[in-house]
Amino acid sequence: MKKILGLDLGVASIGWALVNQAENEGEKSSIIKTGVRVVPLSANEANNFEAGRPCETNAERRKYRTMRRNLQRYKLRRSNLKEILKEAAWIDEKTILAEQSNASTFETYRLRAQAATGPVSLEEFARILLMINKKRGYKSNRKANNPEDGTATDGMEVAKELYASGLTPGEYGLKILKSGKKYIPEFFRSDLQAELDKIWEVQKAYYPEILTDDFKNIIAGRGKNDISKIFLARYGIYTADNKGKSKNLQEYQWRVDALANRLEKDVLAYVIAGLSGAIRNSSGYLGEISDRSKELFFSKKTVGQYLYEHIKADPHFSTKNIVFYRADYIDEFEKLWEEQSKHHPELTPELKKKIKEEIIFYQRRLKSQKGLISFCEFESKQVKVIIDGKEKSVLRGPRVAPRSSLIFQEFKKWQILNNLELTDKETGEQWELSIEEKKLLSDELNTRDKMTAADAIKFLYNKQSGGKTLNYKTLEGNTTYAAFLRKFMEIVNILESTEYDINKMRSEDALLLIRNIFEKNKFNTDILNFDPLLSKEELEQQALFKLWHLLYSFEGDDSRTGDESLVKHIQEICNMPKQFARMISTISFTDDYGSLSNKAMRNILPYLIEGNKYSVACSLAGYNHSKHSMTKEQIENKELVNRLEILPKGSLRNPVVEKILNQMINVINALGDEYGKPDEIHVEFARKLKMDQKSRENHTERINKNEKNNARIRQILTEKFGIQNVRSSDILRYKLWEELKDNGYKALYSNKYIPAEKIFSNETDIDHIIPQAVYFDDSFKNKTLEYKDINLKKGKSTARDFVESEFGPEGLEEYIGRVNSLFENDVNSRTKRKYLLMRSSEIPDDFLNRDLSNSQYIAKKATEILESYVKTVMPTTGSITARLREDWQLVNVMKEINLPKYREVGLTYKEDRGESGEVEKIEDWSKRDDHRHHAMDAITIAFTKLSHIQYLNNLNARSDKSSSVYGIEKYETILNANGKRIFTPPMPLNELRAEFRNQLNSALVSVKAKNKVVTRNVNKTKKKNGYNTAIELTPRGQIHKEQVYGVRNVYETFYVPVGGKLDKDAIAQVASKREREALNKRLTEFEGDPKKAFTGKNAPDKNPIWLDEAHSASIGAKVKCVRMKRVFSIRKDIDKNLSIEKVMDTRIKKILKERLEEFEGDASKAFANLDENPIWLNKEKGICIKKVTIQENFDLDAIREKHDMLGNPILDESGNPIASDYVNLRNNHHVAIYQKPNGDYEEDVVSFFEALERVTNDDPVVDKAYNKADGWEFLFSMKINEMFVFPNPQTGFDPKEIDLMDEKNYSTISPNLYRVQKLSSKYYVFRLHTDTGTQYPNELRDITWKRITNLPEIAKAVKVRVDHTGKIVAVGEYD
Repeated sequence: MKKILGLDLGVASIGWALVNQAENEGEKSSIIKTGVRVVPLSANEANNFEAGRPCETNAERRKYRTMRRNLQRYKLRRSNLKEILKEAAWIDEKTILAEQSNASTFETYRLRAQAATGPVSLEEFARILLMINKKRGYKSNRKANNPEDGTATDGMEVAKELYASGLTPGEYGLKILKSGKKYIPEFFRSDLQAELDKIWEVQKAYYPEILTDDFKNIIAGRGKNDISKIFLARYGIYTADNKGKSKNLQEYQWRVDALANRLEKDVLAYVIAGLSGAIRNSSGYLGEISDRSKELFFSKKTVGQYLYEHIKADPHFSTKNIVFYRADYIDEFEKLWEEQSKHHPELTPELKKKIKEEIIFYQRRLKSQKGLISFCEFESKQVKVIIDGKEKSVLRGPRVAPRSSLIFQEFKKWQILNNLELTDKETGEQWELSIEEKKLLSDELNTRDKMTAADAIKFLYNKQSGGKTLNYKTLEGNTTYAAFLRKFMEIVNILESTEYDINKMRSEDALLLIRNIFEKNKFNTDILNFDPLLSKEELEQQALFKLWHLLYSFEGDDSRTGDESLVKHIQEICNMPKQFARMISTISFTDDYGSLSNKAMRNILPYLIEGNKYSVACSLAGYNHSKHSMTKEQIENKELVNRLEILPKGSLRNPVVEKILNQMINVINALGDEYGKPDEIHVEFARKLKMDQKSRENHTERINKNEKNNARIRQILTEKFGIQNVRSSDILRYKLWEELKDNGYKALYSNKYIPAEKIFSNETDIDHIIPQAVYFDDSFKNKTLEYKDINLKKGKSTARDFVESEFGPEGLEEYIGRVNSLFENDVNSRTKRKYLLMRSSEIPDDFLNRDLSNSQYIAKKATEILESYVKTVMPTTGSITARLREDWQLVNVMKEINLPKYREVGLTYKEDRGESGEVEKIEDWSKRDDHRHHAMDAITIAFTKLSHIQYLNNLNARSDKSSSVYGIEKYETILNANGKRIFTPPMPLNELRAEFRNQLNSALVSVKAKNKVVTRNVNKTKKKNGYNTAIELTPRGQIHKEQVYGVRNVYETFYVPVGGKLDKDAIAQVASKREREALNKRLTEFEGDPKKAFTGKNAPDKNPIWLDEAHSASIGAKVKCVRMKRVFSIRKDIDKNLSIEKVMDTRIKKILKERLEEFEGDASKAFANLDENPIWLNKEKGICIKKVTIQENFDLDAIREKHDMLGNPILDESGNPIASDYVNLRNNHHVAIYQKPNGDYEEDVVSFFEALERVTNDDPVVDKAYNKADGWEFLFSMKINEMFVFPNPQTGFDPKEIDLMDEKNYSTISPNLYRVQKLSSKYYVFRLHTDTGTQYPNELRDITWKRITNLPEIAKAVKVRVDHTGKIVAVGEYD
């Protein structure tokens, strides 16, 4: 008897089952226990993981945390600066450093500008330094730069020459080219724009109908090609052709001619498009900074002078996004210090150094992230170390290599090359590439990022390439080497005035050309060579490796553009002029990492280059590629652990996977403690766990596309075919019929027309192209729609063999033509075409093996963990589990368990299945609505045998009596009542189904609760002789919602009936003065009694309250009143999601409504591109609206108090602090329930914010002593996902009268066990523990969910704790 643990490992759940599997006669298989552990993911986590997006569980919080840290660092610099200035006696505690009146709004800006040329007081200079400290300029960091920001221009020397000579960039460039030089330097955007403006004005005199202001606006910001197209579309003007070696010379000659002479229209288009394109390329964030820096230089101004000049010209000028280089601020600091030191001897060099280098312009290096990089799976090992006095097992070894590494690129390329297979379209014959062909392709892939299969075949076979296909759509090249060669070719084109396109050249031709030109110009040609097979030391000395490593690791320097030292080092390595070194410096690489270290790849690579597949190469290099490469002896002698260790936080690249694997470890450890260690573990991974990020992204796209297509077909079947209850088989038939459209809706084998009315008739049938009897594949790609009589004739033949035997050689040729035509028209997939053309002799025997070889990192990591615990880990697949479920009649077990409760509320219906009779079904239900389907699958997985997999893998060989498959068929399969061969069930079918139902009915789903408030982290900081350590509390959730609100008092109108409650205070709120006076007069007449004044015979309709002596107007039944109301406000960007009705400013609200009407109510158009199409508040003054203040009416909590600009608290009329900065703290952590002495119940709703405060103050999170002095008794607390057992009046079940910890009672407890799903004050929502839903249909209330709004009812429930294995281990409140 073997004890086997079956695991169904999903993205957010773990189904498990422990079974005894009989090995010998006399033994009887049994199910020990089964259960489900649910690991709730947030909506973002689940969606991001499935869609293949980065699964940073705290990415949004990290963004805001980074902002807070930057603010904190600024405040720290400010605090340090103040302390130094106090020590130097420039300021004291009483010094006011803020501007104090309207007249002084820009006073510090004025002083800052003045300080560059004249004296200011030390106190004023302190204010200036504090201002510079606040905004200290852009400092380049190559690792963090955004490509969309453009590039920083280093053209100051050129700009000086242009300024001195009065030349335009075009004139300067022509002068360089005529002198024999080839390279044109970079120009500032402003210089290019000035040249374009000059040309525009000159040529406008000749072509006023073309060069209009409107046309100038249209082409602004567009690229060269776009502008050429606009010239053609708008004016029918083609752009002049300019090719050949003198291309650059001709272009610059035209630009110079355009400054004085009339150009031909096509030349004009060329010049305008070219210059505009150059301006666009130099634009962006960094381009603007470069232009400002240039303006400072030529105007001989400091940053402060520049800003004050603009503020004087326009008081509304915003300095927010006016950024300069850090070097410009340093230049200003130097100039100000130099000027002020003339007037103040206190400004010593020592003080200057301290303020400049240690405070204002101090920049710490980016913290190394090396510790987050994974260890190499082949070269790392667990070692025992002592940490904080405790022995711990940690991973040590080399880290994985970056994907841009030249070694990784070669390694990846050869992995792909050794997996390539060619197929002959006509014969279906397959073969691998020869080693010579692989080497040819390897060389070619060095100059390309990727190569299509068609290009690869054409490259290898030229004219003989027809009729062949590859098993890869695209081949990934050496992207790093290709990036270098592309840049080298750009340099060649400049040097030779050519237009070589490296993508259109053969690798050897491109390399030879580059080498010749580099040798001619005495560049270092060693940068064109790289040998990955050298020793580590020799490899790292190669020029190209040095160049790659320099570009990959360089972060930035203190130069104006942030890359001067990088350019210098490139010059040294390449022996190139600075301008070409700068071009190479723009190459950037991805930050992704592989899964192996450089050491491991260097060891494996020689064997890959010899032509070995990856697994063989690993073996030859001495690595075990997988468990299957271990010998029996190695498996037997493998040292196993008795308990699995939790994965350290951050040890995996994906936090979602880390979470699910740690929960798997917890489940296995708990089961081991309870039932002992299993002999084997059988595991099935959810498909998405076996996929990499890109595959998950593609898979999700396919699912979404398929769901839309299914919805479309379902509608067609209902409307056109009258099918009311559309089944999945109906959709499948229609899809297969649609697939035949390009073949005239003719069946592929018989080529007979299938009309629409026969799709669902008994005349047609779904056929398995390769019969399931010989090949286990039930997917869509192995199916087609054919006439039933044809299918019967086909029998167990493959489609190709049948067509050839039935219709002869000519029929086969036509059939092959039909199949290839559907493939070439993208109707059928490559795999489907392969199946349609496959002979019986070619049926592979590794269909399942491919799926079982979990090559993806996630599945490999899980398998690695399991194999350290037990000797035998057997992976299986969803298709095998599905087959066994069907064979063992388990398909409908989940439905049978759920039918009674849905039938009771009328949510079932009968479906007519023809000859099969009626079948009862549940409306809008699937087994995935019940968490226990994971447990059902886990039992099936546990009973799966290796022989089951071997049999399904080798169905085609079962007729061979000498084969193992024949033996498996004989001993592991039986014929059922219908004559179908099925796998022998582990126990008689009736017993098996009954046991499944019993196990599932008594299974309690375990859900991971989020109880923790903080994580205690030990933070380490370096000091001279070691480290400082401090324990910090890190919140485990969002403290409050991101938005921070202000508060305002606004007038609110409302109507009040004129009646008995209209007393003196109420009348004071009446809006109309006349009405107030009339009402007060009536009230006074009746001695202030509103009941006498306004009801009965004195009601307004019986005794009118006149507003004038003429009795021409009276008060109605209601009066309009007005009162002050507190509302919370926040600034919002104007975008398509803005609710205009919430805008507080009535004038702005009106403007926004008018703007919306202009665009016919389309907010996405009305409020887009506001920079180009502003919404004006005052156009004359240039004031536009980009943000608005909106109001929210919900209650919020204040987190700060108001202070004035000097930091003093602002008090109200009563002398109390005024609250400020309101946030939404409604992220409830728990609700505590108490009973008062009189028997009443009370609640205490505690937000996460309050829970965090309690932990910080060392108070208990759940206050069990709350109002204890008043006799209150604590009953229990409720947190999200905690479990409660409820009484059931209909069945008489009472949780307080049953032993909840007795497992025999679990089937009774299960229908009444609920988890907390939502919490707010006296509004608690619970979900049945087995139910996966998020909707709340009324008909299922108290069946799959509960809503409780009164405390006596919740007090009847009993809180329980369900552990990882679904066992109730505590009743009542627990810690």
